[in-house]
Amino acid sequence: MAGQSPGPRNIGHVTIRLHPEEPAAGPWRVERIADIVGAFADRVRPVRRPLIVAIDGRSSSGKTTLAKRIARVIPCTTVVHTDDIAWYHSRFGWPDLARRVLEAVEPGASLSFRPPAWDERHREGAIVVPTGTRVLVLEGVGASREELADLLDARLWVQADRTAGEQRNEARIAAGETTSDGVAGWMAEELPFIAARRPWEHADLIVAGTPTLPHDPDNEIVVAEGPLR
Repeated sequence: MAGQSPGPRNIGHVTIRLHPEEPAAGPWRVERIADIVGAFADRVRPVRRPLIVAIDGRSSSGKTTLAKRIARVIPCTTVVHTDDIAWYHSRFGWPDLARRVLEAVEPGASLSFRPPAWDERHREGAIVVPTGTRVLVLEGVGASREELADLLDARLWVQADRTAGEQRNEARIAAGETTSDGVAGWMAEELPFIAARRPWEHADLIVAGTPTLPHDPDNEIVVAEGPLR
């Protein structure tokens, strides 16, 4: 998966506002997405199933954007959102459902999974992992949780400026994607969950969700070494 590259560049430190329990990452550098995913694949060869990469981070930190970038750059990538797995089930009590998805993926067969709430509430469609998937990205708050660690090949933590995240939440409220009560209810569970779990302490790589270093957003991301302790 990795291609030729001049290597990482733009090494530097970035000052961002974080929650008090989270240490600041750095120094930051720019890396090609293909090189990062290729390195993850190389360390688990021979590959007998799709490479499973968890993208974890706080709400509005840039997790979904990162997942989309990986899917655009790496052929045969499938993104599974924990929000779909947990839909009308539980904000964070969904690891058993996620395991059912991750344990069932095989390179030579497709997977179609409907969480129980989808049937109960008559939601159309399914969570689908097509035949030929080479990389499966599990994206969402808590995606890198320890209950799934034995099934994950790489764990990323997206570190973003707290003020920027709050502004993104406000923009989603203004756009009608959610409500103030919805955000408040979610954060009432997210904040203690993350503070207790400290996902950055088992991350293979830290990704900047609010990067300031110049980079090509189509092919590159800004990263720092993990884990953070």
